[in-house]
Amino acid sequence: MNIQETETLYTSGLYTKRPIAIVKGEGARLWDADGKEYIDCVGGQGAGNLGHANKAVAEALYQQALTIISCPEMFYNDRRAALLEKLISIAPAGLTHAYLCNSGTEAVEAALKFARLKTARKEIVAMMRGFHGRTMGALSATWEKKYREPFEPLIPGFKHVAYNDLAALDAAVTDQTAAVILEVVQGEGGVRPGTAEFLLGAQKLCQARGALLIVDEVQTGFGRTGQMFASQHYGLQPDLLCLAKSIAGGVPMGAALFGERVGQLPSQVHGSTFGGNPLACAASLAAITYIEEQHLVDRSAELGAWFLARLQRIKSPLIREVRGLGLMVGIELKQKVTPYLQALMAQGVLALPAGLTVMRFLPPLVINQEQLSIVADTVEAILNQPVKDDN
Repeated sequence: MNIQETETLYTSGLYTKRPIAIVKGEGARLWDADGKEYIDCVGGQGAGNLGHANKAVAEALYQQALTIISCPEMFYNDRRAALLEKLISIAPAGLTHAYLCNSGTEAVEAALKFARLKTARKEIVAMMRGFHGRTMGALSATWEKKYREPFEPLIPGFKHVAYNDLAALDAAVTDQTAAVILEVVQGEGGVRPGTAEFLLGAQKLCQARGALLIVDEVQTGFGRTGQMFASQHYGLQPDLLCLAKSIAGGVPMGAALFGERVGQLPSQVHGSTFGGNPLACAASLAAITYIEEQHLVDRSAELGAWFLARLQRIKSPLIREVRGLGLMVGIELKQKVTPYLQALMAQGVLALPAGLTVMRFLPPLVINQEQLSIVADTVEAILNQPVKDDN
Protein backbone atom coordinates (compact mmCIF):
# COMPACT_ATOMS: atom_id res chain seq x y z
CA MET A 1 0.00 0.00 0.00
CA ASN A 2 1.12 3.58 -0.64
CA ILE A 3 0.98 6.42 1.90
CA GLN A 4 -2.59 7.45 1.05
CA GLU A 5 -3.92 3.89 1.17
CA THR A 6 -2.26 3.14 4.50
CA GLU A 7 -3.44 6.32 6.14
CA THR A 8 -6.96 5.89 4.82
CA LEU A 9 -7.10 2.34 6.18
CA TYR A 10 -6.15 3.27 9.74
CA THR A 11 -7.04 6.93 10.30
CA SER A 12 -10.06 8.16 12.27
CA GLY A 13 -11.97 9.42 9.26
CA LEU A 14 -12.42 12.84 10.84
CA TYR A 15 -10.50 14.78 8.22
CA THR A 16 -11.25 15.54 4.59
CA LYS A 17 -8.03 14.62 2.83
CA ARG A 18 -6.50 16.22 -0.24
CA PRO A 19 -5.08 13.59 -2.62
CA ILE A 20 -1.39 14.34 -2.05
CA ALA A 21 1.09 13.06 0.56
CA ILE A 22 3.38 15.81 1.87
CA VAL A 23 6.75 14.37 2.88
CA LYS A 24 9.20 17.31 3.00
CA GLY A 25 9.30 21.04 3.60
CA GLU A 26 11.77 23.92 3.56
CA GLY A 27 10.85 27.53 4.23
CA ALA A 28 7.65 28.26 2.32
CA ARG A 29 8.00 25.22 0.04
CA LEU A 30 6.59 21.71 0.33
CA TRP A 31 7.13 18.52 -1.66
CA ASP A 32 4.83 15.56 -2.06
CA ALA A 33 5.76 11.88 -2.30
CA ASP A 34 5.99 12.16 -6.09
CA GLY A 35 8.50 15.00 -5.87
CA LYS A 36 6.11 17.78 -6.92
CA GLU A 37 6.89 21.16 -5.34
CA TYR A 38 4.27 23.52 -3.86
CA ILE A 39 4.24 27.03 -2.44
CA ASP A 40 2.68 26.69 0.99
CA CYS A 41 -0.07 29.18 1.87
CA VAL A 42 -1.71 26.79 4.34
CA GLY A 43 1.15 27.31 6.78
CA GLY A 44 0.11 24.49 9.10
CA GLN A 45 -3.27 26.26 9.46
CA GLY A 46 -1.36 29.09 11.12
CA ALA A 47 1.17 27.00 13.04
CA GLY A 48 3.92 27.42 10.45
CA ASN A 49 4.88 31.09 10.75
CA LEU A 50 8.59 30.21 10.78
CA GLY A 51 8.34 27.96 7.74
CA HIS A 52 9.32 24.33 7.41
CA ALA A 53 12.50 22.68 8.72
CA ASN A 54 13.52 25.80 10.62
CA LYS A 55 17.06 25.12 11.79
CA ALA A 56 16.85 27.24 14.95
CA VAL A 57 13.83 25.32 16.23
CA ALA A 58 15.25 21.96 15.13
CA GLU A 59 18.52 22.59 16.96
CA ALA A 60 16.69 23.71 20.12
CA LEU A 61 14.58 20.54 20.04
CA TYR A 62 17.63 18.35 19.50
CA GLN A 63 19.62 19.88 22.36
CA GLN A 64 16.66 19.87 24.74
CA ALA A 65 15.76 16.27 23.92
CA LEU A 66 19.28 15.28 24.94
CA THR A 67 18.88 17.18 28.22
CA ILE A 68 15.35 16.61 29.55
CA ILE A 69 11.99 16.29 27.80
CA SER A 70 9.44 15.85 30.57
CA CYS A 71 9.21 17.93 33.73
CA PRO A 72 5.72 18.65 35.12
CA GLU A 73 4.96 21.96 36.78
CA MET A 74 5.21 20.44 40.24
CA PHE A 75 8.92 21.22 39.73
CA TYR A 76 10.62 24.37 38.51
CA ASN A 77 12.48 24.22 35.21
CA ASP A 78 15.02 26.48 33.51
CA ARG A 79 13.48 26.45 30.01
CA ARG A 80 9.99 27.05 31.38
CA ALA A 81 11.14 29.95 33.54
CA ALA A 82 12.93 31.54 30.58
CA LEU A 83 9.90 31.15 28.33
CA LEU A 84 7.47 32.60 30.86
CA GLU A 85 9.69 35.65 31.23
CA LYS A 86 9.96 36.00 27.44
CA LEU A 87 6.22 35.67 26.81
CA ILE A 88 5.35 38.36 29.32
CA SER A 89 8.05 40.66 27.93
CA ILE A 90 6.50 40.61 24.42
CA ALA A 91 2.81 40.44 25.45
CA PRO A 92 0.35 43.35 25.21
CA ALA A 93 0.55 45.74 28.17
CA GLY A 94 -0.98 44.54 31.42
CA LEU A 95 -0.49 40.80 30.98
CA THR A 96 1.69 39.54 33.80
CA HIS A 97 1.21 35.77 34.15
CA ALA A 98 0.89 32.73 31.85
CA TYR A 99 -0.63 29.28 32.00
CA LEU A 100 1.10 26.89 29.60
CA CYS A 101 -0.79 24.11 27.83
CA ASN A 102 -0.73 22.14 24.58
CA SER A 103 -3.11 23.69 22.05
CA GLY A 104 -5.38 26.59 21.20
CA THR A 105 -8.55 24.91 22.38
CA GLU A 106 -6.85 24.16 25.72
CA ALA A 107 -5.86 27.82 26.04
CA VAL A 108 -9.48 28.84 25.42
CA GLU A 109 -10.79 26.26 27.91
CA ALA A 110 -8.43 27.64 30.52
CA ALA A 111 -9.45 31.24 29.83
CA LEU A 112 -13.15 30.40 30.13
CA LYS A 113 -12.58 28.59 33.44
CA PHE A 114 -10.46 31.43 34.83
CA ALA A 115 -13.09 34.00 33.85
CA ARG A 116 -15.89 32.09 35.60
CA LEU A 117 -13.70 31.49 38.63
CA LYS A 118 -12.62 35.10 39.04
CA THR A 119 -15.94 36.81 38.35
CA ALA A 120 -18.20 34.20 40.03
CA ARG A 121 -20.46 34.65 36.98
CA LYS A 122 -21.59 32.03 34.47
CA GLU A 123 -22.45 33.76 31.17
CA ILE A 124 -20.06 34.08 28.22
CA VAL A 125 -20.70 36.31 25.21
CA ALA A 126 -19.07 35.13 21.98
CA MET A 127 -19.23 36.26 18.37
CA MET A 128 -21.14 34.96 15.37
CA ARG A 129 -18.67 33.45 12.88
CA GLY A 130 -16.19 33.00 15.72
CA PHE A 131 -14.12 29.83 16.05
CA HIS A 132 -12.40 28.90 19.31
CA GLY A 133 -11.89 25.14 19.21
CA ARG A 134 -13.61 21.77 19.45
CA THR A 135 -13.50 20.78 23.11
CA MET A 136 -16.76 21.31 24.95
CA GLY A 137 -16.12 24.75 26.43
CA ALA A 138 -14.38 26.14 23.36
CA LEU A 139 -17.05 24.54 21.16
CA SER A 140 -19.76 26.26 23.20
CA ALA A 141 -18.10 29.58 22.29
CA THR A 142 -17.81 28.58 18.61
CA TRP A 143 -20.69 29.71 16.41
CA GLU A 144 -20.82 27.41 13.38
CA LYS A 145 -23.71 24.93 13.72
CA LYS A 146 -21.98 22.10 11.86
CA TYR A 147 -19.37 21.93 14.64
CA ARG A 148 -21.86 22.35 17.48
CA GLU A 149 -25.02 20.43 16.69
CA PRO A 150 -23.68 16.83 16.84
CA PHE A 151 -22.59 17.41 20.45
CA GLU A 152 -25.49 19.34 21.94
CA PRO A 153 -26.42 20.02 24.65
CA LEU A 154 -23.26 22.03 25.13
CA ILE A 155 -22.24 24.03 28.19
CA PRO A 156 -25.03 26.44 29.18
CA GLY A 157 -24.58 30.17 29.55
CA PHE A 158 -23.14 30.99 26.12
CA LYS A 159 -24.70 33.46 23.70
CA HIS A 160 -23.55 34.85 20.36
CA VAL A 161 -23.84 38.33 18.89
CA ALA A 162 -22.94 39.74 15.49
CA TYR A 163 -19.26 40.57 15.06
CA ASN A 164 -18.47 44.29 14.67
CA ASP A 165 -21.94 45.20 16.02
CA LEU A 166 -21.22 47.21 19.15
CA ALA A 167 -24.89 47.91 19.87
CA ALA A 168 -25.65 44.18 19.91
CA LEU A 169 -22.72 43.55 22.23
CA ASP A 170 -23.85 46.38 24.51
CA ALA A 171 -27.26 44.73 24.83
CA ALA A 172 -25.74 41.30 25.51
CA VAL A 173 -23.22 42.16 28.25
CA THR A 174 -24.93 42.26 31.65
CA ASP A 175 -24.05 41.97 35.31
CA GLN A 176 -24.11 38.18 34.80
CA THR A 177 -21.47 38.19 32.06
CA ALA A 178 -18.21 36.55 33.10
CA ALA A 179 -16.40 37.30 29.84
CA VAL A 180 -16.60 38.41 26.25
CA ILE A 181 -14.50 36.26 23.91
CA LEU A 182 -13.53 37.43 20.43
CA GLU A 183 -10.89 37.26 17.70
CA VAL A 184 -9.22 40.43 16.44
CA VAL A 185 -9.40 38.91 12.96
CA GLN A 186 -11.90 36.10 12.54
CA GLY A 187 -9.98 33.34 10.76
CA GLU A 188 -12.28 30.37 10.26
CA GLY A 189 -15.15 32.87 10.02
CA GLY A 190 -13.86 34.30 6.74
CA VAL A 191 -10.75 36.41 7.49
CA ARG A 192 -12.79 39.30 8.90
CA PRO A 193 -10.87 42.02 10.78
CA GLY A 194 -12.59 43.75 13.66
CA THR A 195 -13.09 47.51 13.57
CA ALA A 196 -11.29 49.69 16.08
CA GLU A 197 -14.65 50.99 17.28
CA PHE A 198 -15.91 47.49 18.00
CA LEU A 199 -12.77 46.09 19.61
CA LEU A 200 -12.10 49.09 21.84
CA GLY A 201 -15.81 49.35 22.59
CA ALA A 202 -15.85 45.71 23.71
CA GLN A 203 -12.96 46.40 26.03
CA LYS A 204 -14.71 49.44 27.51
CA LEU A 205 -17.96 47.51 28.03
CA CYS A 206 -16.15 44.71 29.85
CA GLN A 207 -14.34 47.12 32.14
CA ALA A 208 -17.52 49.04 32.92
CA ARG A 209 -19.63 45.96 33.70
CA GLY A 210 -17.17 43.78 35.54
CA ALA A 211 -16.69 41.23 32.75
CA LEU A 212 -13.34 40.02 31.46
CA LEU A 213 -12.18 40.43 27.87
CA ILE A 214 -10.77 37.22 26.36
CA VAL A 215 -8.94 37.77 23.09
CA ASP A 216 -8.31 34.63 21.04
CA GLU A 217 -5.05 35.09 19.12
CA VAL A 218 -4.43 31.42 18.47
CA GLN A 219 -4.18 32.13 14.72
CA THR A 220 -3.22 35.82 14.70
CA GLY A 221 -0.36 35.66 17.24
CA PHE A 222 3.39 35.77 16.69
CA GLY A 223 3.65 38.17 13.78
CA ARG A 224 0.89 36.86 11.54
CA THR A 225 -0.90 40.22 11.14
CA GLY A 226 2.10 42.57 11.06
CA GLN A 227 2.30 43.05 14.82
CA MET A 228 3.56 40.47 17.29
CA PHE A 229 -0.08 40.21 18.42
CA ALA A 230 -3.06 41.54 16.50
CA SER A 231 -4.32 43.24 19.69
CA GLN A 232 -1.42 45.66 19.39
CA HIS A 233 -2.83 47.19 16.19
CA TYR A 234 -5.55 48.74 18.34
CA GLY A 235 -3.86 49.17 21.70
CA LEU A 236 -6.12 46.52 23.22
CA GLN A 237 -5.37 45.36 26.75
CA PRO A 238 -7.06 41.95 27.04
CA ASP A 239 -7.64 40.44 30.46
CA LEU A 240 -6.91 37.01 29.01
CA LEU A 241 -4.99 36.28 25.81
CA CYS A 242 -5.18 32.83 24.19
CA LEU A 243 -2.14 31.72 22.18
CA ALA A 244 -1.01 28.57 20.36
CA LYS A 245 -0.25 27.52 16.74
CA SER A 246 3.07 29.33 16.00
CA ILE A 247 4.06 29.82 19.63
CA ALA A 248 6.66 27.03 19.31
CA GLY A 249 7.51 26.97 15.62
CA GLY A 250 4.95 24.25 14.88
CA VAL A 251 5.53 22.11 17.97
CA PRO A 252 2.22 21.56 19.84
CA MET A 253 1.89 24.19 22.57
CA GLY A 254 -0.57 26.76 23.88
CA ALA A 255 -0.77 29.47 26.52
CA ALA A 256 -3.34 31.62 28.30
CA LEU A 257 -1.85 34.93 29.44
CA PHE A 258 -3.61 37.09 32.00
CA GLY A 259 -3.24 40.25 34.03
CA GLU A 260 -4.28 41.93 37.24
CA ARG A 261 -8.05 41.63 36.68
CA VAL A 262 -7.54 37.86 36.89
CA GLY A 263 -4.62 37.94 39.33
CA GLN A 264 -2.78 34.96 40.79
CA LEU A 265 -4.84 31.78 40.51
CA PRO A 266 -5.56 29.40 43.41
CA SER A 267 -3.48 26.25 43.49
CA GLN A 268 -4.92 23.09 41.89
CA VAL A 269 -7.92 24.68 40.12
CA HIS A 270 -6.52 23.71 36.71
CA GLY A 271 -3.53 21.90 35.26
CA SER A 272 -1.89 19.90 32.50
CA THR A 273 0.53 16.96 32.47
CA PHE A 274 2.34 18.06 29.32
CA GLY A 275 1.78 21.81 29.61
CA GLY A 276 5.04 23.73 29.92
CA ASN A 277 7.21 20.70 29.16
CA PRO A 278 10.89 21.64 28.57
CA LEU A 279 10.90 20.40 24.97
CA ALA A 280 8.04 22.68 23.88
CA CYS A 281 9.42 25.56 25.96
CA ALA A 282 12.82 25.25 24.27
CA ALA A 283 11.15 25.25 20.86
CA SER A 284 9.08 28.30 21.78
CA LEU A 285 12.09 30.25 23.00
CA ALA A 286 13.90 29.46 19.76
CA ALA A 287 10.86 30.40 17.68
CA ILE A 288 10.28 33.75 19.38
CA THR A 289 13.99 34.60 19.21
CA TYR A 290 14.00 33.77 15.49
CA ILE A 291 10.94 35.96 14.88
CA GLU A 292 12.68 38.86 16.59
CA GLU A 293 16.14 38.41 15.08
CA GLN A 294 14.83 37.92 11.53
CA HIS A 295 12.35 40.84 11.87
CA LEU A 296 9.47 38.62 10.77
CA VAL A 297 6.84 40.95 12.25
CA ASP A 298 7.98 43.80 9.98
CA ARG A 299 8.28 41.34 7.11
CA SER A 300 4.69 40.24 7.64
CA ALA A 301 3.46 43.83 7.63
CA GLU A 302 5.37 44.79 4.46
CA LEU A 303 4.77 41.64 2.41
CA GLY A 304 1.19 41.42 3.66
CA ALA A 305 0.39 44.94 2.46
CA TRP A 306 1.98 44.17 -0.92
CA PHE A 307 0.14 40.83 -1.27
CA LEU A 308 -3.23 42.29 -0.26
CA ALA A 309 -2.89 45.15 -2.75
CA ARG A 310 -1.82 42.73 -5.50
CA LEU A 311 -4.83 40.47 -4.92
CA GLN A 312 -7.16 43.48 -4.80
CA ARG A 313 -6.05 44.39 -8.32
CA ILE A 314 -7.30 41.08 -9.72
CA LYS A 315 -10.25 41.61 -12.05
CA SER A 316 -12.61 38.65 -11.87
CA PRO A 317 -16.41 38.44 -11.77
CA LEU A 318 -16.03 35.73 -9.12
CA ILE A 319 -14.57 38.03 -6.45
CA ARG A 320 -16.83 39.63 -3.88
CA GLU A 321 -14.11 41.09 -1.61
CA VAL A 322 -10.43 40.79 -0.76
CA ARG A 323 -9.54 41.54 2.87
CA GLY A 324 -6.95 40.80 5.51
CA LEU A 325 -4.25 42.03 7.86
CA GLY A 326 -0.55 41.28 7.44
CA LEU A 327 -0.01 37.83 5.95
CA MET A 328 -3.53 36.71 6.85
CA VAL A 329 -5.54 37.30 3.68
CA GLY A 330 -8.88 36.10 2.36
CA ILE A 331 -10.61 36.30 -1.01
CA GLU A 332 -14.38 36.01 -0.70
CA LEU A 333 -15.93 34.51 -3.83
CA LYS A 334 -19.49 34.57 -5.08
CA GLN A 335 -19.59 30.78 -5.15
CA LYS A 336 -18.09 27.77 -3.36
CA VAL A 337 -14.33 27.91 -3.03
CA THR A 338 -13.39 24.19 -3.04
CA PRO A 339 -12.95 23.72 -6.83
CA TYR A 340 -10.71 26.79 -6.98
CA LEU A 341 -8.54 25.48 -4.13
CA GLN A 342 -8.23 22.21 -6.04
CA ALA A 343 -7.26 24.07 -9.19
CA LEU A 344 -4.63 26.05 -7.27
CA MET A 345 -3.20 22.82 -5.84
CA ALA A 346 -2.90 21.38 -9.34
CA GLN A 347 -0.83 24.47 -10.24
CA GLY A 348 1.46 24.11 -7.21
CA VAL A 349 -0.15 26.49 -4.70
CA LEU A 350 -1.71 25.28 -1.43
CA ALA A 351 -4.33 27.47 0.26
CA LEU A 352 -7.15 27.06 2.80
CA PRO A 353 -10.90 27.59 2.84
CA ALA A 354 -12.51 29.82 5.47
CA GLY A 355 -16.13 28.80 5.33
CA LEU A 356 -17.77 27.86 2.03
CA THR A 357 -16.77 30.82 -0.10
CA VAL A 358 -13.51 32.31 1.21
CA MET A 359 -10.04 31.39 -0.05
CA ARG A 360 -7.62 31.90 2.85
CA PHE A 361 -3.85 32.46 2.66
CA LEU A 362 -1.61 31.87 5.71
CA PRO A 363 1.88 31.61 4.20
CA PRO A 364 4.94 31.23 6.43
CA LEU A 365 6.31 34.63 7.34
CA VAL A 366 9.62 33.63 5.72
CA ILE A 367 7.99 33.57 2.28
CA ASN A 368 9.53 35.97 -0.24
CA GLN A 369 7.89 38.42 -2.63
CA GLU A 370 8.78 36.33 -5.69
CA GLN A 371 6.89 33.36 -4.22
CA LEU A 372 3.92 35.56 -3.29
CA SER A 373 3.93 36.98 -6.82
CA ILE A 374 3.67 33.44 -8.23
CA VAL A 375 0.78 32.78 -5.83
CA ALA A 376 -1.04 35.95 -6.91
CA ASP A 377 -0.48 35.27 -10.62
CA THR A 378 -1.78 31.72 -10.20
CA VAL A 379 -4.86 32.92 -8.30
CA GLU A 380 -5.56 35.49 -11.01
CA ALA A 381 -5.33 32.86 -13.73
CA ILE A 382 -7.53 30.38 -11.86
CA LEU A 383 -10.23 32.98 -11.15
CA ASN A 384 -10.39 33.94 -14.82
CA GLN A 385 -10.82 30.53 -16.41
CA PRO A 386 -13.53 27.85 -16.23
CA VAL A 387 -13.03 25.50 -13.28
CA LYS A 388 -14.79 22.15 -13.02
CA ASP A 389 -16.65 21.45 -9.78
CA ASP A 390 -16.43 17.72 -9.03
CA ASN A 391 -18.37 18.00 -5.76
